[in-house]
This record gives sequence, C-alpha cells and structure tokens, in this order.
Amino acid sequence: MGRGEQAQSLARVAVVVRAGAAPLWWLGLLAAGIGALVPGLTGRRIGLLAGAALFVVAAATTALARRGRYAALATTATRAARRDFLQDRSVTARAWRRNRRWWLAAAFLAAVGSAFALPGAGGLLMAGVGAGLWLKALWIGHRERKEETLLWVRTDWLGSGPAAKRVTTYRTTGIAAGDAAPGGARRRPATTAVVTRRVRPRSS
Repeated sequence: MGRGEQAQSLARVAVVVRAGAAPLWWLGLLAAGIGALVPGLTGRRIGLLAGAALFVVAAATTALARRGRYAALATTATRAARRDFLQDRSVTARAWRRNRRWWLAAAFLAAVGSAFALPGAGGLLMAGVGAGLWLKALWIGHRERKEETLLWVRTDWLGSGPAAKRVTTYRTTGIAAGDAAPGGARRRPATTAVVTRRVRPRSS
C-alpha cells in the first residue's frame, strides 16, 4: 500500500462466500419439506427425484463457478497494510444476509410455489446452491492453508460479490489474522496446555 492510499475495511473472502450457505441450505430444506406435502402435477416421487438431480447439478455448478476468477485474484493479491481494518466474521455474515434478505425470501417463496408443479424440487435446488457455496468456501480454505495466507476483499467492493468485476485485487494476511479459520469457519480457541508441578513437602 502506498503512503497516499487510505486504510480500508477488509472482509474475508471465504466468509462472504460461506455467508449464503446456511440460509440457502436450511430454507431450501424447509421448502422441500413443505413441497413434499403437496401432490403436485407430477406426483411426489417424480418431483423428489427431479429435485435430487437438481440438487447435485446446483451444488456442482455453484462450487465450480468462477473458480478461475477467484484463483486469479488470489494470485495477484497484495499484502494488507497494518492500518487496514479486519472485519469480524459475524459482522461480514450478518451484512451479507441483511442485504439479501428479500432475495432469500423471494427464493424461498418461489421454491415453495414450484411444489405445485414438481413437489420438493425447488427447495432441493435452493439447498443445492447452499451446499455449493459451502464447498466453494472449503476450496478457498484449502488454498489458504496451502499458501499459509488468508484472503481478504475491500468491503466497499462487495455489492455484487467477492469476485465481481469491481473487485480488482485481494489483500492477504498471515494465517492467524482475524477471528475466522481458513475457509471461513469460526476459529476455535487455541487449547492451552496446563502444566502441573508437584510441590515437594519441606523436610522437618
């Protein structure tokens, strides 16, 4: 970072990717459960079989999408400055979900509504996207462990996602920076070894 450049607020790339996994997964499963109660035009069996196929396709497509872009940004990443602010994991995830809450609600209602045609299929498709995001975060985490660096992105570039055209570079820190482990999961507190010493009684 040059002297004239201002400090930036940075969010973990893996946390941003992972933020959508849980809501999409659980809302998708809920929509699939509700949809399975509806006979639908095709019947439950065909609907759930189609949903299982859509789940696999959605998970694979989401996990593999734009990997080249993520890899290119990671390769050209620059070191974060000491004055840059590292955003907490919970703040990043909460911001992502708050900004997309109406989109998630609309996707859930669409998945439930699709049950009248294919019971459970829309919900399993939604859950598949969530599973794909989780797999993508694991892939990023594998790269972070291999390179022993964590990937960060400026928060003011996150409007369209961590690999959008607006994002021109990532920032890196050491593997221990921030409160999230490689891959974006919550960092477990380090276990402290407790050493006990025996005290010899004084001789009388």
